[in-house]
Amino acid sequence: GMLRNYFNKDNGWNIMMNNTAPEVALLGGGYGRDWWYDVYPNMLFYAIYDRYPNEAGFDTLARRIAEQFYSADSVLAGNYSHTFFDYARMEPESNWICAQEDAAAGHAWVLYAAYRKFGDKRYLEAAQRAQRALESQSENRFYEILMPYGAYTAARMNAEQGTDFDVRKILEWTFDGTSVCRKGWGVLVGQWNGFDISGIVGSTVDHGGYGFLMNTFDTAIPLVPMVRYDPSYASAIGKWMLHAANAARLFYPQYMPAEHQTIPQLAATTKGVIGYEGLVKESTFDRYKHIPAPVAQGDGPNWVPGKNPEVSQFSVYGSAHAGVFGSIVQRTDVEGILQLDLLATDFFRDKAYPSYLCYNPYDESREVTVSLPFKSGEVDLYDAVEARFVAHNVSRKAKVKLPAAGAAVLVAVPAGAEIRQEGGKLWAGDAVIDYRFDVPAETSTTRTGAPQ
Repeated sequence: GMLRNYFNKDNGWNIMMNNTAPEVALLGGGYGRDWWYDVYPNMLFYAIYDRYPNEAGFDTLARRIAEQFYSADSVLAGNYSHTFFDYARMEPESNWICAQEDAAAGHAWVLYAAYRKFGDKRYLEAAQRAQRALESQSENRFYEILMPYGAYTAARMNAEQGTDFDVRKILEWTFDGTSVCRKGWGVLVGQWNGFDISGIVGSTVDHGGYGFLMNTFDTAIPLVPMVRYDPSYASAIGKWMLHAANAARLFYPQYMPAEHQTIPQLAATTKGVIGYEGLVKESTFDRYKHIPAPVAQGDGPNWVPGKNPEVSQFSVYGSAHAGVFGSIVQRTDVEGILQLDLLATDFFRDKAYPSYLCYNPYDESREVTVSLPFKSGEVDLYDAVEARFVAHNVSRKAKVKLPAAGAAVLVAVPAGAEIRQEGGKLWAGDAVIDYRFDVPAETSTTRTGAPQ
């Protein structure tokens, strides 16, 4: 309920912002007026709105945000080459920060969520216009956190609306570190002094690499549920999530050796639940240059005045988003194979049966036990990667064989449900269990044809 305080109406912007006081909000976040700081709070609000739809006043706030984003997109008319947007004056602006074209991904995500909630086709049209603006870029414009949401929205609109957005292009921009807006922004890969830091998200080049806790957690929000709508990326996303989940612990003082931390003497203040803001190969501060890689630190001393700015290197905001991983990630009985909940962050979706992604990192096939919801009763397990049923009449737990370096997208279908093909999709009762059932087997090395 307190989130209502972040809706800024006194300054005329009428959106969720990074601050509660209008005069402070207009100063912006980060380096000043910085577009992603104004877009992302609205995306987080919509995510929470999906989980708390009956919270007083949320319907009104969500509608006003959607109208502001719709109006802004109409003014932009496909040109997102700006640093930020003034949502009061409805005018794009530019300053010394690079143009953030990936704000189009944020607009598209919010507007599509608004369409799914309210059914207003203006929002759908604007979402698709914003998505086209993102895809039309000739070079990678990934700035902070919004690009992976563009991949999810593209895959979902392709599945639900029959569009043909280029999911692969946007995913590559998310991962490959080729951004020309924020040099090197993407997903880090490698080992630093024996520590595997692969999977963390941030700069691949700043001081040898600088990954951030919040960015790592929040990239999972769109990319994990994306595979429901396009299972061809199941192995890629499963592999990334395994690495990201493994490396994420290194941000926390209790899992990182003290000699790799900037302020280990203050670790007790974290109560074991607050992590460092980032991991960097070489500290960005001269006073910490002696610390060997990876260095657990934060940017706080750059920004926070006062008696002891050191403690601000711990990231309350990033650590709060541990709930994202907590809602998605579950261990299995095979070390290194995770069971990822595909519905946990799939907001404003249609009815869906419990769905999971399991990735096998080993060079040989492995049998894994999948945990099923206690209340689901007997189910038949459908694998949208193989396009077939892999288990029948199971409950609570099921054994599934995963191919070497392969993945399964498992849907727990009520046993005996009517299976039918309609409009290129495979349905079980009144829910879609395969959005790409009409994709010919020869276009994918993983699909085998009709369900069995």
